Amino acid sequence: QGNDGGGSVRIPASVCGLVGLKVSRGRVSNGPVVGDVSGLAWHGPLTRTVRDAAAWLDATAVPMTGDPHWAPPLPAGETFLAAVDRTPGRLRIARYADPVITDEPVDPYCLAAYDDATKLLLELGHEVDDVAAPDGHGVVPAFEAVWAVLTTLTPVQPADEPKLRPLTRWLRERGARVSGHQFAVALAGLQAAARRILVDLAGYDAVLTPTLALPPVAVGALRDDADPARDFENQKRFTPFTSVANLTGQPAISLPLAWTPDGLPIGVMLAGRPAGEAALLSLAGQLEAARPWIDRHPECW
Repeated sequence: QGNDGGGSVRIPASVCGLVGLKVSRGRVSNGPVVGDVSGLAWHGPLTRTVRDAAAWLDATAVPMTGDPHWAPPLPAGETFLAAVDRTPGRLRIARYADPVITDEPVDPYCLAAYDDATKLLLELGHEVDDVAAPDGHGVVPAFEAVWAVLTTLTPVQPADEPKLRPLTRWLRERGARVSGHQFAVALAGLQAAARRILVDLAGYDAVLTPTLALPPVAVGALRDDADPARDFENQKRFTPFTSVANLTGQPAISLPLAWTPDGLPIGVMLAGRPAGEAALLSLAGQLEAARPWIDRHPECW
């Protein structure tokens, strides 16, 4: 189980050769905890197979009375697990590989994985169209303001603040400086951006992108305790695609379809229609059947 407010299920799934599913807004209750008033973060599974992710979802996709968000349930008698074995039919799939929130280039291995996934989708009979990436640059300040405020909602005793990572302290300090009016304006800006993105993609059943802009990096390579702002920029450079689905509330799944010549996993990501986990899992199951990965694992196993 993980929690994904900007990619924190799909990112580790990609670098570990796993399936990582970010569920639709309101699909899995965050209750009884109340804290993420933004609607960005939701629980999701990291699993070895698509079927395991679907089984996890069948077990956890239960609303709690009073939830501020909820996704419509499946029709009576249907399950997410059964959807994995169902043929998705011919789908219309959009794709883009231009980073959404940075201007840094995407690594050639990640682009190769994205192109290879495109070829596989075409071989399976789907239509794949190139589309423009959402313009995320104007949304970044609002997204960061909301994120910073959310870090302040976890109570920490003043005496314990020095125990937090420098990045966490930096975010909390930023969040404390955001006024109520600024927070409301930022949330409204995110909602407007989400509407624009969903309208632009309304004609597509799924959206293909790289999961990350770089192959797996060494532990600690992104961290910079001496400069938390640089730490944050390093993370944005590493993962410029995942936060779009948090913004729009779409389900999104990272699939381990590729590896570097050195054997490091590279995920590709598919986002589905809002509340469309069943169709997304059906497509993911088709891809897994065509390109199984269950026997791919580190040599130390």
